[in-house]
This record gives sequence, structure tokens and C-alpha cells, in this order.
Amino acid sequence: MREEPTARIPIGILGLFIGLIIYGVLIARYVPEVIGAWPTWAQTIVYLVLGIIWLLPLRRFMIWMETGKWSPPEA
Repeated sequence: MREEPTARIPIGILGLFIGLIIYGVLIARYVPEVIGAWPTWAQTIVYLVLGIIWLLPLRRFMIWMETGKWSPPEA
């Protein structure tokens, strides 16, 4: 564990915030045009998947914010 503060955490938080805004705007702008005529149940599944998919890179991103490396530390 680090003992001194680093700039990675505020930079990482800002990067995450900006990335989520961009992702949300892209989803809100383009997905309704593609799936707007689909049945409600199918739209629900698409939005659930898109709402969860942004979490996939989050683990490595959090590891980078804490350690400065993209892979988890060896045990």
C-alpha cells in the first residue's frame, strides 16, 4: 500500500467521470435509433447489458489508480 498521495487518484476519478459521461451520451444518442422499434423486453435487456458492460474495465482501472500498474499485484 502506498504511503504518499499520488496524482493518479484524482486523475483517475476525473478520467472515469469523463469516460462515463462520453459513454452515456453515446448510448443515449445512438442506441435508441437502433433499438427504438424493438419490443420493450428486448430494449430492457440491451440497456441492462449496456449498463453493466462499463464495469468490465473498472477493476484494472482501480488497480492502476492504487498501484500505478494495470495488473493486480502478485500475492
